[in-house]
Amino acid sequence: MALHSKHPASAPPEAPARETTAHLMLRAWCIFVLFTALAGTSLVNAFGELAAAVIAIGSGLLSLGLWIGIRPPVQWRRLPEFALAYVVWAGLSFFWSAWPQTTALTLLLLALTTLQALFVGIVLTWRELVRAIASALKWVLALSLAFELFVSLFVQHAVMPGFQPTPEGKVDPIVFWSRNNLIDGGRIQGIVGNANLLGPLCLLAIIVFAIRLAAGAPRRVPLYIWIVVAAYMMVRAGSATSYAEAAAVVVVLITVLLMRRAKGPGQRTPYYIGYALIGIGGLAALWALREQLFALVGRDSDFTGREQIWEVVLAKANERPWVGWGFATPWNPSDPAFDGWIIDHGQTVMQAHNMWVDVYLQLGIIGVVLMALTYLAFVWRAWFFAVDRPRWDLRDDRPYSALSLLPTLVGAILLVQGLQESSPLLLWGWMFVVMFSFKIKQSPHIGVGPAEQTLAIERGELTKQAR
Repeated sequence: MALHSKHPASAPPEAPARETTAHLMLRAWCIFVLFTALAGTSLVNAFGELAAAVIAIGSGLLSLGLWIGIRPPVQWRRLPEFALAYVVWAGLSFFWSAWPQTTALTLLLLALTTLQALFVGIVLTWRELVRAIASALKWVLALSLAFELFVSLFVQHAVMPGFQPTPEGKVDPIVFWSRNNLIDGGRIQGIVGNANLLGPLCLLAIIVFAIRLAAGAPRRVPLYIWIVVAAYMMVRAGSATSYAEAAAVVVVLITVLLMRRAKGPGQRTPYYIGYALIGIGGLAALWALREQLFALVGRDSDFTGREQIWEVVLAKANERPWVGWGFATPWNPSDPAFDGWIIDHGQTVMQAHNMWVDVYLQLGIIGVVLMALTYLAFVWRAWFFAVDRPRWDLRDDRPYSALSLLPTLVGAILLVQGLQESSPLLLWGWMFVVMFSFKIKQSPHIGVGPAEQTLAIERGELTKQAR
């Protein structure tokens, strides 16, 4: 009969370390925060502007309280200074704003989004952050598909926001929350209520799920299924912008993988030249062949009326070229300054459909410079975060991590999207720029450094200390 020795050669077996309940709840909260940023318009469509504002303010205050209570390690000298400078400049614009009420409301949204970006970036490790983004995107996709299916099977007609009665007479499809197109083959809009918002979210989901697969995530079969679901919904959304974003992502991804194969800085030069030529040539080809290309996806060569919007916005922006007319992201259609100013499909336009034109209108040349510096710093750090081998000592053979690809691919999505939409200035677009900029500066190496105290954070030891 086997007996345990009274003098064992090793420590007795014990259960593996597990995350505390407090930390599991913290991570769940971060998933909710990310979901509200990714699908923020769904809250407005479902519950109305007032309820969405209460949720945004309440969640921001709760995140601030958690940050104070947990006290995660922060290197205060390594903040995303250009992004924060843009926020400060936007705040100062209140003093000369031509629409002070809209400026005050949208400044609150900008401040809350920035706070949430910093909060999520500092309380989660890189692995947890990518996992949380994936979970939030699954909720967006699942709820979008379920919502469209519910409308098609049970409601069986187009749905207004908040399930309000459809107005009498001819109604432009742009006002509907869902157009009841899931079964008949038309464009779907998901819970966000806009196909041009749903398409980029589906592309982001494909990228995140693929990165998790490359990083060796468990339960791989469900991830493949989610990729198929995201691809199907992206095609059904039919957003021309998301197709352009996908092309940019492919170019960036191929270039990064080639850069990783280079054995020295000198070997990267041909790749940089080729990358620049492809990028410039691709933009030139897109512009020269825009009529044929946009006809293939059912769009006008003038970008569905965007050129006319840009002309009107630029004419007004040129009247105050340096400081702009005051922060307003998004434009408030109930404000007299915007109500009826630019009409598209019978509705007051809420953005300039180009983030650079929008910033120029609101914050002038100074704002454009600050935004350009914000993106330059983000893209620069994200690029080398992806292409440089992890190194903090003499060892130079550490393997690359698939997780380091995410920030630079997100940057490609937002830069392309910013040419057609103002979405990168708010909600998940702005949150991801600030969050990744902050995270890279705090944790330039995945799993290494004070902000990447993997065991302490993932097991919830910091949470226990705070208590």
